Amino acid sequence: MPESADSPGNGADVTWFTEIVREHSTALVRYFARRGPRQDAEDLAADVFATAWRRRDDVPRDAVLPWLYRTAGFTLANHRRKHIDLPVDEVPEAGVARIADDPELSVLFDAELRGALASVGERDRQILLLHAWEGLDGEELAEVLGISRSGADAALSRARKRLREAWGERMTF
Repeated sequence: MPESADSPGNGADVTWFTEIVREHSTALVRYFARRGPRQDAEDLAADVFATAWRRRDDVPRDAVLPWLYRTAGFTLANHRRKHIDLPVDEVPEAGVARIADDPELSVLFDAELRGALASVGERDRQILLLHAWEGLDGEELAEVLGISRSGADAALSRARKRLREAWGERMTF
């Protein structure tokens, strides 16, 4: 009889899972603490690990952390959505966020940088912060974004260019 996704699994699965939790739990908690209420960070990280256990056959063994970060992005988006109680006619368009409501940006102390980051758009901001805060580039960034390595390199380059342009516009008098 085959094992279900929620069954205990074999010893190798348990060993693998124990190791990824030990190795990556701090990184995931930090990821969530930078992006939302700190009191939710550990619970959200636990949700990501629960997903990793359920989908353990889908987790690429050579890119565990990027897979966890990608899953963390979905988990955080779901968490944020369930705390919004707006009538349908008042739901803002996707990608529209006020700086004051964005914990990632509010921790940055420089108003001009916050303004420049806010002006580059949500995807560029995500790419820049994954690179700057999480230290991802190359294959890891590609894995998180769900695109090719060359696509990730190009996306990071474009995001940096847009940030430089936004910064330059803010600094011209």
